[in-house]
Amino acid sequence: MILAEQTATGFEKQFGYKPTGVWSAPGRANLIGEHTDYNNGFVLPFGIDKRTYAAVAKRNDKTIRVATSFSSELIEIELQEAKPEDLDWALYPLGVAWVMRQGLGSGFDLYLNSDVPVGAGLSSSAAVECCVALAINDLWELGHSGQDLALIGQRAENEVVGAPTGIMDQTASMLARADAAVLIDCRSLETEVIELGFGAKDLVVAVIDTQVSHRHSDGGYKSRRDSCELGASTMGVTSLRELTAADLPRAKSLMDDVTYRRVRHIITENDRVLETVEALKSAALEKLGVLFADSHVSMRDDFEISIPELDLAVETAVRTGAIASRMTGGGFGGAAIALIASSKLLELQEAVARAFERADFGPARVFAVSASAGARREL
Repeated sequence: MILAEQTATGFEKQFGYKPTGVWSAPGRANLIGEHTDYNNGFVLPFGIDKRTYAAVAKRNDKTIRVATSFSSELIEIELQEAKPEDLDWALYPLGVAWVMRQGLGSGFDLYLNSDVPVGAGLSSSAAVECCVALAINDLWELGHSGQDLALIGQRAENEVVGAPTGIMDQTASMLARADAAVLIDCRSLETEVIELGFGAKDLVVAVIDTQVSHRHSDGGYKSRRDSCELGASTMGVTSLRELTAADLPRAKSLMDDVTYRRVRHIITENDRVLETVEALKSAALEKLGVLFADSHVSMRDDFEISIPELDLAVETAVRTGAIASRMTGGGFGGAAIALIASSKLLELQEAVARAFERADFGPARVFAVSASAGARREL
């Protein structure tokens, strides 16, 4: 609640009056299932206990003003049909407003505050989109469901920001539950809450943030998506979700090596998500070690989205005693996660610091996260 109150105070200092309310949404960590979302596959994310907060109030005109705690810049635009452009961080909240523009009767003032690390693969962008979408939905009484708002956030990121991301991040941020992950079928958009059971075994999810920042709108992400679409069209299907491991020999005979490896990652990653769900349901957490390791190798070698810092983070976590570890998020930087005994967290922090220093990498941050509830009104 402290950050929520600070956000309300920041709004009042910026705009000279009190906000109508404060809404928040969590960042997310993905247990397993990378780049499967835009291939209509399966993902297993959870909301984390680091959140973005939006203090909002309606205006009596068509002006939208956006400010944040991390920039002195105040962005001011008129509510209009034209898409906002060239506004850097402000494109995320303004993109949501543009997608929801038909329901907006007026402009608004907005102040953002967050403790979700930016560029760490923890979906700071979706947290912004979801808390802003929920605030607009509540203030204008638009009646959208949580899944509707997730789709609105995705449209904002795709159409305004220009990042061709799937639906996972926004769905996780909107629909997350405490102490659970959310299995998302990205084809049907059906979700299932999967209890994690980590606390009962005194385990925590440690995030190893390499502090190598990534941007989803860069070309590496788009080229992976293009390869997946090429693979699907080559196999005569609408998405790679329709393929199984039995299709891999035929895929190999039809595709160039790069496209084949991209396709192989998606097919095998979907299987690993479902196997992880079964392991969690049966409390067989020891099975996660191989599943996470295979996922990381697939992302490193087949999808080629890991970097040396992420590989070292995973190696160090396993060497320190983590039950399971893998990179998480879109890749090309960001973070790895490790499932580890809470008593070993300090040891992991020290081991990562030594390993990164020996490798002449920049310092990494290591911190524990817990599964947190999705988007909600705070004040």
